[in-house]
Amino acid sequence: MANKLHIISLGCTKNLVDTEVMLGKLKNFELTDNNEDADVIIVNTCGFIDAAKEESLNTVLSLHEARKDDSVLVMAGCLSERYQEELMEQIPEVDIFTGVGDYDKIDELLIEKKSRFSEEVYLIDGAERVVTGSSYHAYIKLSEGCNQACSFCAIPSFKGKLHSRDLDSIAREVEKLVAKGYWDFSFVSQDSSSYLRDQNVKDGLSLLIQRIELIEGVKSARILYLYPSTTSIKLLQNIAKSKIFHNYFDMPIQHINDDMLRIMKRGFGKDQTLELLEYMRALPDSFVRTSFIVGHPGETKEMFEEMCAFADSFGFDRINVFAYSDEETTSAHEMQNKIDDETKIKRAEILGDIAAVTTKRSLQNEVGKIRQIVIDGQSDEHEFLLSARELLWAPEIDGEIYVNDRSDESADLEFAKPYEAKITELVGDILTATVNNDQKNN
Repeated sequence: MANKLHIISLGCTKNLVDTEVMLGKLKNFELTDNNEDADVIIVNTCGFIDAAKEESLNTVLSLHEARKDDSVLVMAGCLSERYQEELMEQIPEVDIFTGVGDYDKIDELLIEKKSRFSEEVYLIDGAERVVTGSSYHAYIKLSEGCNQACSFCAIPSFKGKLHSRDLDSIAREVEKLVAKGYWDFSFVSQDSSSYLRDQNVKDGLSLLIQRIELIEGVKSARILYLYPSTTSIKLLQNIAKSKIFHNYFDMPIQHINDDMLRIMKRGFGKDQTLELLEYMRALPDSFVRTSFIVGHPGETKEMFEEMCAFADSFGFDRINVFAYSDEETTSAHEMQNKIDDETKIKRAEILGDIAAVTTKRSLQNEVGKIRQIVIDGQSDEHEFLLSARELLWAPEIDGEIYVNDRSDESADLEFAKPYEAKITELVGDILTATVNNDQKNN
């Protein structure tokens, strides 16, 4: 079989985990960054909103234009799962289509050179992954699918109901990765706070925390994507008590106006959402990230302004802003009172500016504090600067810290190792830090 592989993972970190499973099944291939030289090209697509769908399609078609005549082009993941019949008919350029159920069968699909769509979503259970992007951090997928009924979200329509991994399966995967030198983990899913509810376990995340704490070698962990109505104060307390899990809270609340939360079918109203957020914010060294959607059908100017005022005043560390995408198979798609594109774009710009200000405030508050950081490598900015992040932060999305590497002592700092450092300055939107002298050369 041909042996040069070019693979692209689009969308979220959950997609990245699935891509790493495919890499594990294709370890006999030589990876190449040059798609024109590849014998096999795989695109793991995202099909969540219009912008992601457009990016996925453009990526597939542009790769086709430049590929070798005898190469194999594979379109995998959410977009091909969601629109399998239409895409197979309309994009003959693709040789193999597959969805979200056969990542661990990619080697078989290449041998057979045929498309396949399994009825069940794929959950890792013993599959070997090739972790990318880090020598110490890995994402761990908790579940697939979702039991929520958010008006704007199409994920349940093509990934189905919540399907949680067995707790022992997760522990075995973490143990294997620890044996390979990984010590920092981010646990992800569509709705992490519902983990194990499909197995009649109400507080599965608390059990997960207890189980992961028993694994020797795990030094750092965080949970991404908490859902308001399935997050309890007890869970937040258990996270706060953990010596491994950070007080890192990523809860996309989407809006704060009571009527809009009801229209969005979020399960929780404003008062209950505020109770959770305020509890998170009050915990020591907590980090609170959220997401907002602007321009959902029925969103009035007053509702939007309430959200802007809240986003500006609450004290979030990071905010993601999304303009509403009108997705078929969602209940919002059938709603009246649609917001025009120009208004959605303008509202996204306004809230985006507020988000930038809140991020800068959060970063400025770090100056002068002693934090644990981990150095990832040389900075792209300057040869004397190292690129690092606060260990509390999620990789790639929460920012970068520059560590000065001009002194002889700093030159001995190791990559992928945690250090205690003093945050010294905010330059633009980048923090700088210095590592304590007594840690150097250790």
